[in-house]
Amino acid sequence: MVLASHLAQVIEPETKGLGGFQARRVLPSDTCTMVGPFIFFDHLGPAVFPPGKGLDVRPHPHINLATLTYLFEGVILHRDSLGSVQEIHPGAVNWMTAGRGITHSERSPAWARPIESTLHGIQTWIALPDAHEETDPWFRHYAAAEMPSWETGGASIKLIAGQLGDRTSPVRTFSPILYLDVKLADNAEFTLPALYSEQAVYAVTPGIVLNQEPMTVHTMALLKSGESVTLSTDQPARCIVIGGEPVGPRQKWWNFVSSRPERIEQAKRDWQDWKFPEVPEETEFIPLPEA
Repeated sequence: MVLASHLAQVIEPETKGLGGFQARRVLPSDTCTMVGPFIFFDHLGPAVFPPGKGLDVRPHPHINLATLTYLFEGVILHRDSLGSVQEIHPGAVNWMTAGRGITHSERSPAWARPIESTLHGIQTWIALPDAHEETDPWFRHYAAAEMPSWETGGASIKLIAGQLGDRTSPVRTFSPILYLDVKLADNAEFTLPALYSEQAVYAVTPGIVLNQEPMTVHTMALLKSGESVTLSTDQPARCIVIGGEPVGPRQKWWNFVSSRPERIEQAKRDWQDWKFPEVPEETEFIPLPEA
């Protein structure tokens, strides 16, 4: 593949099965493990659940990372071992810091199961800096109205996490990051400045153009460091921007992320030996994979 001058790499997603539906996994890939501190990027759905069905991701563990869930459509009920019980709706943010260890589940709420429902969104994992890997776990929910939003050049921008210009998201983070939801109207244009050494654009829909080069839908374009790009379109389109500064090498195995391989081995043993805290009101769990 011949890359445009502003691109470092283009990543194609893999399809993964998750709790009764399909997701497109972009990070980590065979050729790129992280963008800034982002070590995991899943495009969820859009999945349509018939009446009586829904999302059912059983309790599972995490360490040394934070999860950020952001929906375009639908609802997810989050439960965790801290006792948090929180529905997330489109435009809101669920941030869960795993730190030294947490267990959580993600399901469709009971009220949504008797009717047909759609689930569509993005879930990312953010690797924690060395000094915060073993921090106490915590969970916070941020309502959609709390997120800075503005319009420019026909583009509607929502700042999910990080800082852009004089705007700062209320979402508490542990290292410099950028996370934007960008919706473009017909013939809209938005210039993305080179804020961080690593930045990427993910095409949620067709129609995204980077510096006059069309993007293939559901691909992620890694931008060259230090270069701003112009996002444009000739049709309504949507993309996600992520970026930030690297936190150092990380290893990922199943749901565990750490700078130390021995810590991942310990987490494996802890999950097998029931040493992770349990999620109240949950009786199921996901077993440790064999490999």
